[in-house]
Amino acid sequence: MKIRLNAILALIMLLCSLSVAAAEIHDAAALGDLKQGKGVFLVDIGEPGKLAFYLKVIEGTYQGMKDQGVTPDFILVYIGPSVKYLSTKPDEDLMFEHNDALQSIAERVAALGELGVRQEICAVATRAFAIDNGALLPALTLVGDGFISLIGWQAQGYHLVPVF
Repeated sequence: MKIRLNAILALIMLLCSLSVAAAEIHDAAALGDLKQGKGVFLVDIGEPGKLAFYLKVIEGTYQGMKDQGVTPDFILVYIGPSVKYLSTKPDEDLMFEHNDALQSIAERVAALGELGVRQEICAVATRAFAIDNGALLPALTLVGDGFISLIGWQAQGYHLVPVF
């Protein structure tokens, strides 16, 4: 009984120390006195599960920046094969094989839109992958060329965050 109690107390102390350590993790050195964080995310991912995962990470990054007192100003520019997963009418085989990931992507795109994150999709890529521009997820803005958009946003002070 005494050994069991000691083990439980040790576990409680370990969990408490982990939560204290987690509370001390921050980005203060990098953020300094920054008030607004301007990032343009170049999203070029060819696997739907990975895209769903990274969209969730970007959403967490947005919240993490807010939690640290910096106003996030994010733009996502989807290029390449990423565009195959951003349609309200995906290919039937893709839907059959990756339905859960596609639903997660649609939810994350909508959630990022609700946060005010601008999300652009490259018309060069939608043309290359035969995506119907009329069936794009509602939170997306179609742009002529994702690379041109990236150059423009960077010229306006947005910092490039490549997501591959």
